[in-house]
Amino acid sequence: MIEIIPAIMPRDYNDLSGTMGLFVGVVPLVQLDIMDGKFVPSRTWPYPHDSFFDAIVKEEQGMPHWEDLDFEVDLMIGDPEAWVAKWVAAGARRIIVHVESMQEFEIIRSAVPSLVSLGLAINTTTPISAIEPYLDRVEFIQCMGIARIGFQGEAFDERVLEHIRAIRALRPKLSISVDGAVNFETAKRLVEAGATRLVSGSAILESGDVREAVMKLKDLVQ
Repeated sequence: MIEIIPAIMPRDYNDLSGTMGLFVGVVPLVQLDIMDGKFVPSRTWPYPHDSFFDAIVKEEQGMPHWEDLDFEVDLMIGDPEAWVAKWVAAGARRIIVHVESMQEFEIIRSAVPSLVSLGLAINTTTPISAIEPYLDRVEFIQCMGIARIGFQGEAFDERVLEHIRAIRALRPKLSISVDGAVNFETAKRLVEAGATRLVSGSAILESGDVREAVMKLKDLVQ
């Protein structure tokens, strides 16, 4: 079954809590797009510093809606090695690191316990050879569907279809996510190419009815 994952770019803690709340009872898991303003121009919570996040990492408080909603984090940041363990402590179910920002895979891999899934993201402009050495050491790959990452509402990049097909040929059973320009026009094509998870931001959040938008995407690809 194809998994639909709403994507959230949290401006601050209150925005995070409010937006996550929209999906309680709608989906089991959401993606948080985390950006430091260095690896990509945009910046989101908890950068540059947030006391709520510090308390969550110390387990002094939980993530918003933690009893009802799991989350994965897409770390669009310049120093993922320094942050992976913090997000594990914060309760992330899945950790996504971009191969273009990664310096030491072993540091990242060792920081992610067996109960948490590790995925590598790859841009449309990056050759598949960049992730091939790690395909047997991660739980999934996230293919970016846009050329300019870190923004919602960007145009679809056809090159993502080639990436999906190439990865599927190399690893027939590996989970493949797609993030960026996942909408009602592109969803079916992505699944036909081999995607198993669809991460969608603006198509869901700007629909006016997030539950209806999620169901529409599911109906398109099941």
